[in-house]
Amino acid sequence: MPEIQFLYLTTTGWKTGRKHRIEIWFVEYRERYYVMSEGREHAHWVQNIMHDPKISFNVGSKSFAGIGKVIQSKEPVASEIRKLMKEKYGWNSELIAELAAAGYRGFF
Repeated sequence: MPEIQFLYLTTTGWKTGRKHRIEIWFVEYRERYYVMSEGREHAHWVQNIMHDPKISFNVGSKSFAGIGKVIQSKEPVASEIRKLMKEKYGWNSELIAELAAAGYRGFF
């Protein structure tokens, strides 16, 4: 079975209140999912998470509701996520967001 390449992330627009869904590269690490924003804080989905961290996302046939947050580059997990993104996609140089599904161990 081929490795899943995309995650589908849904945030709520902080200005409009409408749902905003994107297709994005991801990696999974320690029961969390991580995505990167090439547009850094300027990406609408990042701004949405910063204003309202409640999200939903799909990976393959799995659907989750949870919380998203921006990971600071100094946080210990950031270097591991950059390594995994580089291995999977050959790219790893932008802002990292962590997606945690409700009910997972360590849900924040």
